[in-house]
Amino acid sequence: MRLETRMKPLSSLLLLLSWLPFGVTAEEAEPTNPFQKDKVDKAIDEGIAFVMTKQSEDGSIADRGNQTTMTSLALMAMASVGNQPVNPDKKGEAMKRALEYVLREDRQSETGYFGSRDGSRMYGHGITTLMLSEMLGMGLDEKQDQKIRKSTQKAIDLILRSQKVPKSPSHQGGWRYSPDSRDADLSATIWQLMSLRSAKNAGLNVPSAAIEDAIGYLRRSYWSTIDSKGEPVNKKSGFSYQPGGHPEYTTTAAGLLAMQVCGEYESPFVKGAADWLLDNEPNTGRKFFYYGTYYYSQAMYQRGGDHAKVARTKVEDILLKLQRKNGSWHGSGSEGSAGEIYSTTMAILALAVKYHYLPIYQR
Repeated sequence: MRLETRMKPLSSLLLLLSWLPFGVTAEEAEPTNPFQKDKVDKAIDEGIAFVMTKQSEDGSIADRGNQTTMTSLALMAMASVGNQPVNPDKKGEAMKRALEYVLREDRQSETGYFGSRDGSRMYGHGITTLMLSEMLGMGLDEKQDQKIRKSTQKAIDLILRSQKVPKSPSHQGGWRYSPDSRDADLSATIWQLMSLRSAKNAGLNVPSAAIEDAIGYLRRSYWSTIDSKGEPVNKKSGFSYQPGGHPEYTTTAAGLLAMQVCGEYESPFVKGAADWLLDNEPNTGRKFFYYGTYYYSQAMYQRGGDHAKVARTKVEDILLKLQRKNGSWHGSGSEGSAGEIYSTTMAILALAVKYHYLPIYQR
């Protein structure tokens, strides 16, 4: 990940849409099938239009609580396809209001924590911190950019303090539900690790050791014994929710994405997880389908080659069929109770792999 790939404010939407991130060719950015391109683009446009209908007068975008977190996911979804709060259109205006909402003083505690005011705990804290670090350089002016930077650094400092809370050897380096948790799980850890990596890319104060310690936790969450060289014996396996557990679709996809954005592209853990996912593909019967498929789509894109091609085809085929007439997606089971903003933004982020606008998702 290179610092120069971060998006900068552009003078017009036309210039933005003509821009391709470092290392991405026109052929990679556009699908070869024009009909499929039209369908995916239309689905994303309709999804974003639905998200915008849920914006409240205060700027928040949510439908089932967790206002700060859901607003942050909405901002990431809109930015992932090239929208910015500086754009002089309805989407830009919606993003401007949403960003101002997240930056309100009552959204973040004095300690830097985003997870208490909206009840989203460390999951929401990581999501919001990641969004803000990705928005650096997209502020309306220098004053707002400085406000984003200050708020993000406070949030990062809390993540760093939380990581240092004493934990058992197998849980060291990770995070869980609250800043003072004495154990860890992969799901909460991924959001904090992605935030650290994004913030470091943006030039914020993030010790490399914190990222290395988190990667160590991911390695311990990989389902395999480790040989004398520190490599997994199981060459094709996945990541579990906590060390010692069995691999799952969602956690394997999450672990695969996080390790790659941290530069571990040729790690045996990465190779094994990517191959495991070829045999354990997405389907709507999987627990946390939307959550896992967001990770799956972005992680397999990072892997590249046949992994990326297979994943993109499968994700588009499934998600296009699930979209509702009003542009939304709706989950089932535990995801159903999370609301349509959650499932719709997850679906958009999964489909947006074709664009590669957000720096954290560029390879």
